[in-house]
Amino acid sequence: MSAPLLDPAKTLTADGPVLFAVELTGDAARVTGSHRHARGQIFGALRGLLSVGTGDSQWVVPAIHAVWLPPERAHSVRSHGAFAGWSVYVTESACADLPDEPCTIRTSGLLREAVSRAASWHDDMLDDAQMRVAGVILDEIRSLPREPFGLPMPRDARVLRIARALADNLADNRRLEEWAQWGGVATRTLTRRFIDETGFSFSEWRQRARLMRALEMLASGVAVTTIALDLGYENVSAFIAMFRRTFGVTPTQYFA
Repeated sequence: MSAPLLDPAKTLTADGPVLFAVELTGDAARVTGSHRHARGQIFGALRGLLSVGTGDSQWVVPAIHAVWLPPERAHSVRSHGAFAGWSVYVTESACADLPDEPCTIRTSGLLREAVSRAASWHDDMLDDAQMRVAGVILDEIRSLPREPFGLPMPRDARVLRIARALADNLADNRRLEEWAQWGGVATRTLTRRFIDETGFSFSEWRQRARLMRALEMLASGVAVTTIALDLGYENVSAFIAMFRRTFGVTPTQYFA
């Protein structure tokens, strides 16, 4: 289990400044069990995917999105691969006009830069200039576009293990039957559980996870051909066709 991003004494109370911010980069995957904070929290990865659990639901969230959680909302987090990310903890009184349910938002350069600035603060008392930066962060949480809350993760422990392995290596093209054997679960059970617990078939879930990772890579300026090959597509045309079917535009048009 990973150590807290911030001293729990600061996250378990609403006392103190309007927000705390922190950035962290590590060589290991980050895993935290179910916990809650007295403050609202918005967090995201700078690269890769995050699995976020809220109650009995689990979701995969790409790095181009941030996750907002109201105060006292139980959650767990796991990164797929080495962790590089950030988190902001907002005092309860400042959460009154922020979303009252967990949601994801499309991050912006302004939000990331403001969080990076806030993460450099070392005093609990904020001066006027710092309060203005904090106001920018809160305004971005209020105004940035909401996104569908990631990709559902299965709840069955055996199927969840398979889903996590897929998210860790999206270029792995093993067939459903091979994954079932690897996970020690019957093929029919794996098929049924994926549909019942995520709303997607096994192949649909893998494709959606790949496309979410593709969005991150596109946002970072990675070439479309490189993305297609890195995510296990046989050729770039197959990737573009799948992307267009899902998002209605080609990869190069998406961010235009």
